[in-house]
Parts: sequence; C-alpha cells; structure tokens
Amino acid sequence: MTDILIVDDNAAFRRMLRGILHSRLPALNIREAPEGDSALQAAEKKVPDLIFMDIRLPGENGFELTKRFKTRYPGVPVFIMTSFDSPEYREAAFQSGADNFLSKQVSTPEDIFQRVTTLFPLHPAA
Repeated sequence: MTDILIVDDNAAFRRMLRGILHSRLPALNIREAPEGDSALQAAEKKVPDLIFMDIRLPGENGFELTKRFKTRYPGVPVFIMTSFDSPEYREAAFQSGADNFLSKQVSTPEDIFQRVTTLFPLHPAA
C-alpha cells in the first residue's frame, strides 16, 4: 500500500488534500503531520512513499525540512505545496531537493492526482 505523508500546519488543508487523494485513490495510506518534528517521527516509524510539504511550518520551514528528509530518505519524492507561488520560492524548493512544486491556489485536484499517479501506477476508484 502506498503511504503518503502530508506535512502542513493547516488542519483544514490537510483534510482537503486527504479528501482529494482518497476520492480517486482510496487505497492510499495517508498520514498527517502539523510540523517538522512530528513529520520526522512519522517517517521513522514508517518511511513514506511520497511527502507533500508546506513551506511555512512552525519551527523549521519546509525547505529546511525537505533537505533533512532528502538526506535521510533520498529516494522519497517530496512535493512542495504552498500558497507562495513565485519564481524565488520555486527555485528555493528545487534547491532544497524537492521533486515537484504545486501552488495551493492554482493546482486542481486533477493536477494533484496526475502527479501522484505519475509516480505510482495506482488504479483510481471505479
């Protein structure tokens, strides 16, 4: 079973993203973390197959946390998903090791679904 970790301090956003993913891919195991320490603890228990990472987090920001995840788990894709969509943030995301960048304002559920299924050949719900 594919395991996804959503790291975002906004509980409503985590629920919405979980709903988007489960609506098309109900077999996913989705875990949530509101900040870096709990995200790292979750990964130590079970390494995720994919991480959705916000930039603005309590304590360590998403760029720093992405670097830490990529050092510990280099094969795990990290998708930065943020409200801060600018060339500077995109560049910083990729410099931190992120594999993808999604704008919370512009990305549609279909965009998210396509990016996930590009990594994992999953079968959507009938």
